[in-house]
Amino acid sequence: MMDGLERPHAQMNANNMEMSALAQKHKQEQQQPFNTLSHWKHYLLQNLKMNRFAYLGRKLHHLFRYSCCKAASLIRFHQTLIVHLYWFTVSHVHPYFIHLGYFIILSLLGYLALKFSKPRTFPVWSNDFNLFFTSVSASTVSGLSVMEMEVLSNNQLIIVTILMLLGGEIFTSLLGLVFSWFNFPNHQSNKNSGNNPNSREDQIELGVLSISDSEPQNKNDQVTTSQNGNVDNLNLKHSSIKHLGYVVVGYLIIVHSVGCIMVSLYLSIVPSAKGMLRNKGLKLQTFAVFTIVSSFANCGLVPTNENMIVLKKNSGLLLLLIPYMLLGNTLYPPCLRLVIWALGKSSNREEFFYILKNQRQMGYYHMLSRFHCYQLVITVFVLFAAQFILFCSLELNSENLEGLNLYQKLVALMFQTVNSRHAGESVLNLSTVSSAILVLVVVMMYMPPYTRFLPIRDEEDNNKKDKKRSNRTKSIMENLLLSQISYLAIFVILICITERDKFRRDPLNFNLLSTTIEVVGAYGNVGFSTGYSCERQLEPDGHCKKGWTGLAGHCSIKGKLILTLVMYFGKLKKFSRNGGKAWALS
Repeated sequence: MMDGLERPHAQMNANNMEMSALAQKHKQEQQQPFNTLSHWKHYLLQNLKMNRFAYLGRKLHHLFRYSCCKAASLIRFHQTLIVHLYWFTVSHVHPYFIHLGYFIILSLLGYLALKFSKPRTFPVWSNDFNLFFTSVSASTVSGLSVMEMEVLSNNQLIIVTILMLLGGEIFTSLLGLVFSWFNFPNHQSNKNSGNNPNSREDQIELGVLSISDSEPQNKNDQVTTSQNGNVDNLNLKHSSIKHLGYVVVGYLIIVHSVGCIMVSLYLSIVPSAKGMLRNKGLKLQTFAVFTIVSSFANCGLVPTNENMIVLKKNSGLLLLLIPYMLLGNTLYPPCLRLVIWALGKSSNREEFFYILKNQRQMGYYHMLSRFHCYQLVITVFVLFAAQFILFCSLELNSENLEGLNLYQKLVALMFQTVNSRHAGESVLNLSTVSSAILVLVVVMMYMPPYTRFLPIRDEEDNNKKDKKRSNRTKSIMENLLLSQISYLAIFVILICITERDKFRRDPLNFNLLSTTIEVVGAYGNVGFSTGYSCERQLEPDGHCKKGWTGLAGHCSIKGKLILTLVMYFGKLKKFSRNGGKAWALS
């Protein structure tokens, strides 16, 4: 009986001894040196299994921090470089070359975009310069054509639309407002320095030092008060520039949006206009946006080969486009002033009233005084009435308007009259128009958009002119500048030289009047052209194909290059409008 009880006890002792032996053996294996490859492998596997995620995490964290530091340093370096280049350009480069560089870069980018976009049909241009000429014509909103517009695909039409929008006068003036706001002095630093009445350098810079050298220096309290008032005035001016920029952006967006919606509705409702787009393979939305942008920017390009001749019976569409040609050019300053006045009355914000009372301090070329706006409106409508009367008296019963009723004729002539200033769209074939009207058109294209009749000079203009006469010292470059009409004469002479063979062989297409219209149209950024007709050739050319390109499309490469220079010069003509003052014509 005792043997039966001792037997399980002995078995349990044996099991315990076996387990202790195994534990002792495992402990010895851990304590003994790693003298075999299996021990190293076992050790590495155990440690990597536990620490590999932490190790990789630390390495990735260090790599991420290193990459962020490098990226931040590169960004700071490039940011500093861009800022230094910007300030160097602003302070050392004349604004003329800044504007010229902007339009050249825009033209090159437009050329590359058109180059790598597939046309709708096989192009008829013989070289890439015609494509670059089209890009320059769109970016400078000149409207000269050297190729038929229906060759361009829908994507290329969108590219041309973007070029016209970015090259428009109002958009480029908006960029000038942005730069003015960005370059404005730091108000916080001015305010801190204004608290020190002894900071004479800051006072002179801000124009608040009202004490003469002969006055006693114990009027620091008055100087401090003047400083605080002028700092507040600077803050108000800075805020006014920002609000003016917002108004211009809203003006652009609202006018374009409303115009695109109205033209799209008209094209979708009127069967004749909708059928024309269907026959030419043009998309309705693209045509509406393209036409509104071109009319507002006063470019003159239309997606159809015939320009607006094919739509001269659609009087409703013509009446829709007429206001946009005025809102984007000659009547932009009065409309802008009216919008700011309405916003000021409705919101009672001080910035809008400051803009209206201090339009010169805004530094915005299109912000005119109320008196000048009245003069501009009167001048625009007087010139319009004079042209409209002449058009009606000479062209009302011409072959250009055959098949139209009296209402359609009057609307078409009204549309043509408005376009003769700066827009450049046409419902008439200018090659068949009376020479008297063509001469008047040349004069209208030459006149700047803000030309106004000033029988009585206001006091600000007289003071400004007297100050210039008394204090201004002409530089050598100002003395060498010629008048704008002198440059036009030089360009016409150069075209006559480069195309002298065509003047001799094809005088009905290439003559002095047609060349003058082409050059003045490029200079005025209007784009009117008498075109080219194979039927007018005195020596018929079997290779001549009937098309709807302008006269520039049949010029040589040299002639096109001269017209390209004229388009750039015309876009920047505001920098040379005071040229030729050194010549005394008496």
